[in-house]
Amino acid sequence: MQSFRTELENPLVEKDIIDLARKIELFREGKIHEEKFRSLRLARGVYGQRQQGVQMVRIKLPYGKMTFKQWKRIADISDEYSTGNLHLTTRQDIQVHFVSLDRTPELWSKLEQDDITLREACGNTVRNVTASPSAGIDPNEPFDIAPYADATFRYFLRNPICQEMGRKFKIAFSNTDEDTALTYMHDMGFIPKIQDGKRGFKVVLGGGLGAQPMMAKIAHEFLAENEIIPYLEATLRVFDRHGERNSRHKARIKFLIQKIGFEALVQLINDEQKALKSKSFTIDTETGKWAVATEEMPSKTSEVSLEQTPAYELWKATNTFEQKQEGFYGVYVRILNGNIHSTTSRSLIEQLEGYIADDVRVTINQGLMLKYVPEANLPYVYSVLEAHGLAAAGANSMANITACPGTDTCNLAISDSTNITSKLESVITEDFPELIHNNEIKIKISGCMNSCGQHGMANIGFHGSSLKAADKRVLPALQVLLGGGTVGDGVGRVADKVIKVPSKRGPEVLRVVLNNYEENANEGEYFNDYYDRQGEKYFYTLLKPVADLTTLKDDDFIDWGASEQFQTEIGVGECASVIIDLVATLLLESEEKFDWTKAAYEENRFADAIYHAYSVFVSAAKALLLDKSVSASTQSGVIDKFQENFVETGDIALGGKTFQELVLQINKNEPSEEFAKSYIAEAQAFLGLAKAYREELVNA
Repeated sequence: MQSFRTELENPLVEKDIIDLARKIELFREGKIHEEKFRSLRLARGVYGQRQQGVQMVRIKLPYGKMTFKQWKRIADISDEYSTGNLHLTTRQDIQVHFVSLDRTPELWSKLEQDDITLREACGNTVRNVTASPSAGIDPNEPFDIAPYADATFRYFLRNPICQEMGRKFKIAFSNTDEDTALTYMHDMGFIPKIQDGKRGFKVVLGGGLGAQPMMAKIAHEFLAENEIIPYLEATLRVFDRHGERNSRHKARIKFLIQKIGFEALVQLINDEQKALKSKSFTIDTETGKWAVATEEMPSKTSEVSLEQTPAYELWKATNTFEQKQEGFYGVYVRILNGNIHSTTSRSLIEQLEGYIADDVRVTINQGLMLKYVPEANLPYVYSVLEAHGLAAAGANSMANITACPGTDTCNLAISDSTNITSKLESVITEDFPELIHNNEIKIKISGCMNSCGQHGMANIGFHGSSLKAADKRVLPALQVLLGGGTVGDGVGRVADKVIKVPSKRGPEVLRVVLNNYEENANEGEYFNDYYDRQGEKYFYTLLKPVADLTTLKDDDFIDWGASEQFQTEIGVGECASVIIDLVATLLLESEEKFDWTKAAYEENRFADAIYHAYSVFVSAAKALLLDKSVSASTQSGVIDKFQENFVETGDIALGGKTFQELVLQINKNEPSEEFAKSYIAEAQAFLGLAKAYREELVNA
C-alpha cells in the first residue's frame, strides 16, 4: 500500500486520516494484532460486513442533519467507493457498503471536505448523538434541543475519556414529552423542561435494547442546561473505569447498573465532579451549525398547483405538519428499508434546492424530513417526491416499518429482515388501508436478537431466528414480540417474546394480530392497552396455529429474497490472522498514549493530558498482567490486580505507595497544570518501570 496523503484545513482531522492509512498498512504487514486493529478501525466508522474482504462505512450525521452539499457529497462518494446505495439508519447515520478497506482513508478525506466525519461512528465510543428530527420547528417543544445535541457531539468527539471504553455509549435528545427520540432505550437521554423560567432537562440513564432490553432510570427530574455536559463527562469517566471489558454481552452501562446498583453508580458519578474538565458548560443557543441561516432558507416559490386528489390529501394529512414558524411546513419522506440511491438523491437535491430549507434530517425510522417548506410549495414538493416514487403516505404510521439490513450485509444476522418488510407493509396497505392514519402502533424488525431494528420496543416486533423441522432440516424463522413501545417522558415498555414462527408466515402473523385487534378491541382502545387486557398467553394461543410445523411446505425452507435452502451461518470477518507479542503491543500502545499525554500538556489541555496519563498507567499495567496470564474485566480490576500481583509481591516498587493511590489520584484532584505535571511525571516513571521489567524477562 502506498503512503496516503491528504490536504485538509483541519490538521487534527488530517492527522487522524493519515494515521488510519498507516495503521491499515501495518495491519496488512501483520504488525498490528487483528483485535487491536478492529477496535481502531471501528472508532473510525469502518465496520466489517458479512461479505469477505469488504467493509461497511458508517457516516456520522449528528442528530441526522445534512445540507444539500453534504448529501450530494455522500451520494458521489457512494458511487465512487460503494454501490451507489445510501442506507439511512435508526441512529440517523448513513451507511455505504462493499467498500475496500484500503480505500477508506481516501473516502474519509473526501467526506471531510464538506465537514462530514466517520470518527466514532462505530466502536466503543460515544456513538452518533440522535435527536427528534422536528427539533427547532415543532410547535409543542419547550425550546430547540438541536444546540444541545450539537454541543454534546462536538464536546465528546476525540475526547480522551471515551475513546476506548468497554462498550459503546448512546445519547439521545427528545424535543417534547412525546419522546420521539426514544430516550428510554439509550445509555443517556435528555428531555427538555422549563423550571422557574429556566431551561434544563429530565435525564434518564442506563437504557438499552439488544438481547436483554432494559429501560433507563431517572437520574435527574431537572438538570440545568449548563450541567448536562459535565454530568455526561462524569458518567463516561465512571463507565470507562468500571465498565466490563472482557464480555461484550455484559459491557453496556445497563449491566454496570445491574452489577453495582443504580444508587452506587450515581454516587460514583458524583465522586468524579472534582476532576472534571468542565464544572459548568454554557451552550451557545443562538448560532452554530445546527441553525438554519438566512441564506439557507427557501428562496423560490413554485407555481405548481395540484388538484385536491385523495392521494395528495392523504399525503398532506399523514406526512406533513405546520411548523411553529408561521407559513412553513415540515415534510416527512418514507424510504423503504432506509435505502435511497445516489441517482435519486442527486435528482431530489437538484429539484428541491431553493424550494425548501437547506437542512435535511435523517429520521430514526430511516426516512427523511424536509424543513421550512412554504405552504405554497407543498404541491411542488409532493410532485417531485411522487415522480421519484417517494410520496407514499403514512410516514410515521404503522405502515412505515423499521428494519435493519439483516442478512443483506450484517455478520450477525440470522434471517432476512429487508425483503419481508415490503411484504408486511403490503399487508397494511392492501388489507388494512385505514391504518395508514395510525401513528400509535409501531412495527419493527431486526435480522437477529441484537435489536438494530429496535424490535424490542415495538408494539409489534420481529427478529430473525431459525427453527428445526421434524426431519431435522433448518428453516428461517421470526421471533414475534408484542406490547412494547413509548409511554412518554422518558418511559418505555419492553415487548414480550410471544412465539416463534416460520419466516414465510410473518405476513400471516400480522393479519391475525390486526384482525383480532380490530374485531375485539374496545372503542378507542390503544393496541398496548388491548394487549395488556388480553395478556401474552392469549396471543400465544392465537398465533399457535401459524407456528404449526406439521404443515410446512418446501417454500418455508427458503428465506425471503433467497433462492436456495436456508442455513444458519454468519459472514466471514477480516481474513488477516497473525501471531504477535501482545504484551509488547500493549507496551507500544502505552508509549503512544504517553506521546498523546505530552502533546496535550504542551497545548495546555491539562484535563486531557491527565486522562491520557491515566490510560498510560492502565495500559502498561494490563500488559504486565497479561505476561502473568492474569485477567481483569474492568480498568478498576486492572488497577487492583496489578497491586496484588506486582506491588504486593515486590516485583514492582512504587516508593511506598499502592498502585491504587498512584493511579486513582485522577478523580481526587482538580485538573490543574500543577497536578497534570506531577501526574504525568509519575506515569512516565511507571511506564519506564514496566518496560524495564518486561525487558528483563525477555532477556532472562
